[in-house]
Amino acid sequence: MNDTSNSNVSALDRVLVLEMVRVTEAAAVAASTLVGRGDEKAADAAAVEAMRKAFDTLEIDGTVVIGEGERDEAPMLYIGEKVGGAPGKGPQIDIALDPLEGTTITAKAGPNALAVLAAAEKGCLLNAPDVYMDKLAVGPGYPEDVISLSKTPTENVEAVAKAKGVKPSEIIVCVLDRPRHADLIAELRGIGCGVVLIGDGDVAGVIAVTDEDTTIDMYMGQGGAPEGVLAAAALRCVGGQFNGRLVFRNEDEKARARKWGIDDFDRIYKRDDLAKGDCIFAATGVTDGSLLQGVKHLRGGRMTTESVVMRASSGTVRWIKGEHRDSTLG
Repeated sequence: MNDTSNSNVSALDRVLVLEMVRVTEAAAVAASTLVGRGDEKAADAAAVEAMRKAFDTLEIDGTVVIGEGERDEAPMLYIGEKVGGAPGKGPQIDIALDPLEGTTITAKAGPNALAVLAAAEKGCLLNAPDVYMDKLAVGPGYPEDVISLSKTPTENVEAVAKAKGVKPSEIIVCVLDRPRHADLIAELRGIGCGVVLIGDGDVAGVIAVTDEDTTIDMYMGQGGAPEGVLAAAALRCVGGQFNGRLVFRNEDEKARARKWGIDDFDRIYKRDDLAKGDCIFAATGVTDGSLLQGVKHLRGGRMTTESVVMRASSGTVRWIKGEHRDSTLG
């Protein structure tokens, strides 16, 4: 375990940080049994059930603010659901989660499927409706507001290139491979950018901008708003800039946003608008990817997992390799 931690952390907080990894581990292991089986719903359901059970072992009074859907649409881990083993007694924690970020990836045994969650004090995570979000991200070390969704993709690339001291053609941008991004991809390639296309899993795509080893400088494109909040929480822990703008396709989606207190439909959210205060971000790999190795099933019922857990207030980043047996997981 590599630990770049600050020692000024209370005992309770240390426990909570590490316990969150147990939750993502449980979800990842459950989903891993369905990798490559072609059944997205079954893989997602397995991860959801395992994550919920793991939450119930924690001494927290938790509320899901970003989950599998609204109460009428999801059987468990819905928005507003209470989780944790100490309702009314434990610390009040808001939780954003995606038990299986990359259901299609998992069904097809592709890269970068994760079990992901973010946790923060009550009121510190945006209650984002399940709609699309325009996203723009860059790693740490750049001048404040170097990027903005009010600029064109070309203008954002040029700003980052200038700050980095390179030509725009030397910038590499990660984009979700979707037909809706055809014009964006054409514009980026038109100025000479390298474009890394990913099939799914845009939380990992955003986080990739913080790791120099990936060589990815920026993330651009439209994906799920809940995943945007999760990515913003991770960037809050390790640095980097993020812009998000909700995208509404109809009046029904706007009505759902109003339900969660959102009435400025054109607002550009920055990283700390989405995730503020002291945040914890945890992820465990389901399949191998740029961020984490996936779950490996070994002889004798043993399994290995790889996880990362981050904390904003201390700047802690822990990389955790675990070895488990079915009877000892958790």
